[in-house]
Amino acid sequence: MSEIAIIGSGFSGLSAAAVLAQKNHSVTIYDKNECLGGRARQFKVKGYTFDMGPSWYWMPDVFEKFFTRFNKTAADYYELHQLDPGFQIIFEQDYSMSIPADWQSILNLFDEIESGSSKKLEKFMNEAAYKYDFGINKLVYEPGLSIKEICKKELIINVFKLQVFTSYRKHIAKFFKHPKIKALLEFPVLFLGTAPAETPALYSLMAYSGIKHGTFYPSGGFGKVIDGFVRLCKDLGVKFETNTNVNKINIENKLATSISTSKGEFSFDYIIASADYNHVEQNLLEKNYRNYNERYWNKKTFSPSALLFYLGVNTKIEKLEHHNLFFDEDIEVHTEEIYKKPSWPSKPLFYTCCPSKTDKSVAPNGKENIFLLMPLAPGLEDNEMLREKYFNIMISRLEKYCQQDILKHIEYKRSFCIEDFKNDYNAFKGNAYGLANTLFQTANLKPKIINKNINNLFYSGQLTVPGPGVPPSIISGQVVADYISKNIL
Repeated sequence: MSEIAIIGSGFSGLSAAAVLAQKNHSVTIYDKNECLGGRARQFKVKGYTFDMGPSWYWMPDVFEKFFTRFNKTAADYYELHQLDPGFQIIFEQDYSMSIPADWQSILNLFDEIESGSSKKLEKFMNEAAYKYDFGINKLVYEPGLSIKEICKKELIINVFKLQVFTSYRKHIAKFFKHPKIKALLEFPVLFLGTAPAETPALYSLMAYSGIKHGTFYPSGGFGKVIDGFVRLCKDLGVKFETNTNVNKINIENKLATSISTSKGEFSFDYIIASADYNHVEQNLLEKNYRNYNERYWNKKTFSPSALLFYLGVNTKIEKLEHHNLFFDEDIEVHTEEIYKKPSWPSKPLFYTCCPSKTDKSVAPNGKENIFLLMPLAPGLEDNEMLREKYFNIMISRLEKYCQQDILKHIEYKRSFCIEDFKNDYNAFKGNAYGLANTLFQTANLKPKIINKNINNLFYSGQLTVPGPGVPPSIISGQVVADYISKNIL
């Protein structure tokens, strides 16, 4: 039995811990914050329960595949519901499009918007289904360490079907002409980490999961999923140390021997850093033990940061659905202001989540729980004046669309932005999602899960394989744990 330390209690840290503990290793997770879950933490105030980060439950099969490893199901830990409609997109103040759960209804909706597009959508989704099946079952569980992984016969034969070298935007344009349909299919990659024009068409698999499989919601919020992972870990014997900041990883003879924390020094046989990769390398390791220097990280393309607001509203808001995407401004301008000319957006797109539409437990009776998110370039100046400026922009458009006063009914308000991502998660430049899914930041081209200078230090999370998002993070922890079990222990 080995003693293993995991730094960070997000999804990748929890999944790695469970896999290793199942193999009878002694695992301890350290987290600098009081609450477990990393970006998926919850907080409660004045009768409201707020998810601080993830709110879209997609790729349910990834969650189930994880729990199956332990002869469990997601239903053993939380109750899952499919949303209907899955979400709505507001294109203009007087026009919105709701995406139903029923597939035939979606096909009918497409034909209403663009004549004949339902047949094109069937073909688009059939191609995406192949990518999803191949990608989820054969690609994303690879550790990204050997050229052999991407030189497998099956992958070489199917590389053009996977459309790794085709732009996602160009791929969509081959099928559809109407701008609203294009925006609907592009939003998963825009809001989850990269510019559609720079994203490989492989990632149509995200639209397939979100639109064809559907959008789900765990009762009680995303924090209940974290609670399930934590419960599983504890049942397997994983120990947790919260409010414990890791200050240094100590090295002797190319081995990480211990970690120095705010509560003392602790020795381990293996260490997994599921905290921010850049932070671990630049702040916890001496220079000669790092995989990458600061110049490397500065050259990388990062997914957006975000300006978030958690709002408790003491009235009901009729026109909102559970998930609401405000695409009532120019998507091209906002995308450019994230990726090409980093700046606070001139006319932002934003997302509004209102989980109290589905779940009465997250807000007091007669009230609404609202989460606002505006994608934002990482590394920008962040202050209260800027936050308030964009809060007022979002609330104004929200009120206009809903045709009711909201501002005067806000009884709780909390913001979270670039500086908070840095302070709470040590996130490089305050990024929210990790590395963007560009061609040259895919699979083996991502930062490695192993430290090339230290034989027993490994990395997991959204800055390594397979990438950003909750399902990839869950997979990331398993990939690292399985690699350690197979090749090291």
